[in-house]
Amino acid sequence: MSRYDFQHQLGSSHSPVTRRISLMQAIHLDAPLMGGLLVLVCVGLFVLYSASGQSMDTLMRQLVRITAGFAAMMVMAFIPPRSYKRWTPWLFGIGLILLVGVLVTGTQAKGAQRWLAIPGTSVRFQPSEIMKVIVPMMLAWYLAERALPPGWKPVLLSVILIMVPTLLIAKQPDLGTSLLIASSGLIVLFLAGLNWKYIAGLAAAAVPAGGGIWMVMHDYQRQRVLTFLDPERDRWGAGWNITQSKTAIGSGGWEGKGWLHGTQAHLDFLPESSTDFIIAVLAEEFGLLGICALLMIYFAIVARGMYIAMNAQDTYSRLLAGSITLTFFVYVFVNIGMVSGILPVVGVPLPMVSYGGTSIVTLMASFGILMSIHTHRKLVST
Repeated sequence: MSRYDFQHQLGSSHSPVTRRISLMQAIHLDAPLMGGLLVLVCVGLFVLYSASGQSMDTLMRQLVRITAGFAAMMVMAFIPPRSYKRWTPWLFGIGLILLVGVLVTGTQAKGAQRWLAIPGTSVRFQPSEIMKVIVPMMLAWYLAERALPPGWKPVLLSVILIMVPTLLIAKQPDLGTSLLIASSGLIVLFLAGLNWKYIAGLAAAAVPAGGGIWMVMHDYQRQRVLTFLDPERDRWGAGWNITQSKTAIGSGGWEGKGWLHGTQAHLDFLPESSTDFIIAVLAEEFGLLGICALLMIYFAIVARGMYIAMNAQDTYSRLLAGSITLTFFVYVFVNIGMVSGILPVVGVPLPMVSYGGTSIVTLMASFGILMSIHTHRKLVST
């Protein structure tokens, strides 16, 4: 074969070694996932403008945070998964140090000590939000190096790895975030093929653990649980939020009252209308159809995430991608369940829609890791 023939065959579109790389692949971004996130962010800004009382200042601050989130996502997407695997134990150790730092020198707000201030600036952040990504990374790193499904020793050590940051965050106090972080770690265990005997054991242990948690709960946390069980017992006090939330959701009907025409948030009946309870504003103004449209966007993002997880080429990447995706689903489920009254109020924002800073950047960074796993795949599995 001549040199010309060899070059011609190598450049042929039918050659198995030829691969056309798009712009999105070149910058390591996944187009379907990116599209879903952009649509979700636009919907969030649209609803936030109404929920905040048409405040352009709030909208611009949120836009700045979203921009920072997309920047973090692009940076994380560029880093190959093998680097994340190498850095994971160090990141976990740094995360634990930051959580201890919160308990020692953290900044207090609204009765909780959850933030660390960056010296010399007015910027502060929540280390607990960062741990939402680091904990599943640590569990994926640990289990990827062991035979699956895991035996009782790896399961026991995995539970310890989960409980240490969970207890540190619960001490702040931040019971909602601590439970979500625990769930993100347990999701990794489940995806690793956890034996049903261990699942039954964990379920059985949850009963006495629940009693122990009740004993160490703060009064306001116990009040939230009691209000969840019976919102009418104090509808003008602790039950006010959930009562007004249900009123907003129910008054929206099928098609809603129209954008900017909601009353519960605009007349200040609905507390935290731009943060934890923002979906009640969406339900009031766009009705059941608006809620269904939002759920379809979330479903598309979760479906794409699971597709990426199933096509990952190593155990660490599969466990991490699956955990990131299912944890995102849990956040959505908990927020909607909280606002609609089927779960206790735990202060969990609606992902990418609620007003917030650290949570948005952390979520976008986790999606960047998801894109990294997908776009750094090798042509041929080894």
